[in-house]
Amino acid sequence: MANPELIGPYRPLERIGAGGMGTVYYCLHPDTGRPLAVKVLHAEHAQDPEHRKRFAREVTLLRKIEGPYLVPLVDAGPQAEQPWLATDYVAGNTLSQHVQAHGPLTGENLMTFAAATAHALACIHWAGVAHRDLKPSNVILAGDGPRVLDFGIAHQLDATAVTATRRPSPPPTRHR
Repeated sequence: MANPELIGPYRPLERIGAGGMGTVYYCLHPDTGRPLAVKVLHAEHAQDPEHRKRFAREVTLLRKIEGPYLVPLVDAGPQAEQPWLATDYVAGNTLSQHVQAHGPLTGENLMTFAAATAHALACIHWAGVAHRDLKPSNVILAGDGPRVLDFGIAHQLDATAVTATRRPSPPPTRHR
């Protein structure tokens, strides 16, 4: 299957992944050359209002979260004929790929990974979001730490379900 000509303003250079909801392409920002990962909703889902709503929710939730071990949203077209979103491109293997190739993380690598991933989850929860799909294939091992990604089934936390009487302080931006 050939790459699409354009996704929003981005020209796909390479297909880098696919899942149940969409396909992810490596693109360069047309003005800055910044490397991006652009996810486009599968064509068959683009015609389904429920899939479009779920994709739009992913974009909304990505706009709320930020932290050093997350992948920031750069741009999105959730209302486009074929909805898409663009994030920074993060080079590296997923945790799943790493474990298949090299075995499990151990020692200091495991401790650093666990602390950084916990920090990412704290940032996600502080923003009022539940990821709901944290698994080895949704964590990229970048050179400067892991990155939690794929918010396709994430949900806004129900404020009425929180028992605390005040919002906690945000997690610190650096843990090292």
